[in-house]
Amino acid sequence: MQLDHVTIVAPDCEAFMRFFVDIAGMRGGPRPPFGVGGYWLYLGARPAVHLIASGAVGTASAERPGATRIDHLALRVDDEAQWRALLERLDCRGYAYQLAEVPLARERQLFVRLSAGVVVEFVTAQS
Repeated sequence: MQLDHVTIVAPDCEAFMRFFVDIAGMRGGPRPPFGVGGYWLYLGARPAVHLIASGAVGTASAERPGATRIDHLALRVDDEAQWRALLERLDCRGYAYQLAEVPLARERQLFVRLSAGVVVEFVTAQS
């Protein structure tokens, strides 16, 4: 498993995007059509920082418009056997989770809410 990305929810995604591009040397790149505004910023071939406008539907900050926070941590699972083992561990220990698919990207996501404001995402390629 490896760190996949960090999602930041902010009222001014443009300013954050400019910082990560102009200062940190990331580049803007393709982003699936999620239906909410934002950017994906790349380090190499992978999007390392996901920016989402605060108050967007489906984010915890929709309850607190204008809040800036790190929304979740994502870990990439490399193969199907690891993915199945992860599901088994979650089920055996009674963790609730939500499955989703990334539009147009052929990837699966799994979200575990550990507590209010603490979400861990696992992501893997769809088989």
